[in-house]
Amino acid sequence: MGVLEIILRVSFVAMFIKLAMATNHIVGGPNGGWDTSSDLQTWASSQQFSVGDNLIFNYPPNHDVVEVTKPDYDSCQQINPIQSYNDGATTITLTSQGKRYFICGTIGHCNQGMKVEIDTLATQISPASPAPAAESPSISDSPIISIIPSAAPEESISSPAESPDTKSPLFEPNMESPTFSPVIPSTEFLAPSSPLAQHSQDVSASSAEKGNLQAFISIVLSFVVVFIAFF
Repeated sequence: MGVLEIILRVSFVAMFIKLAMATNHIVGGPNGGWDTSSDLQTWASSQQFSVGDNLIFNYPPNHDVVEVTKPDYDSCQQINPIQSYNDGATTITLTSQGKRYFICGTIGHCNQGMKVEIDTLATQISPASPAPAAESPSISDSPIISIIPSAAPEESISSPAESPDTKSPLFEPNMESPTFSPVIPSTEFLAPSSPLAQHSQDVSASSAEKGNLQAFISIVLSFVVVFIAFF
């Protein structure tokens, strides 16, 4: 998947999310409207306007909607009007961040409260949650198993004198003629382990560790390839 294709897909997704999240604000609603009896300033302060949202003005023929500059808004005049609407059902899209000002152009209506200041914020689009990254296996879960050749258990060589179930030959009771049997020490010794066998065990352990390390690296690379392919 090329970088350009990824950028285009992200752009399309962002555009669709923006359209889906656009809010229609009925001016003065839900309990009022674009008229002199509605508290438009309180209504506006209770709303959150974002880029892409729509303002909907519903009004009878004796009213209109005029977008003006800040000085004209403050003085309720139309010295430098930006845009005027009189269709009775005006929809204005908030296309940029910043403040916009609207008044009713009918004489006296602006002074009676038919004016509203709209403060548009930047688009509040929550970023898409990234795909969960493959968890790095812990040392305990790692396929690399440390193989440490254990030392061969020493065989216990006990003389007959140390066996609890064997009667000591030192003193054998004889009712007729007590005799003493000499204890002959054992001459058996453990043969030292062969250096060649020890070397073979070390080589086998090293080969196993290397093979397990290669398997682990292959698994991690597979996760990375799957992640890139789907995202």
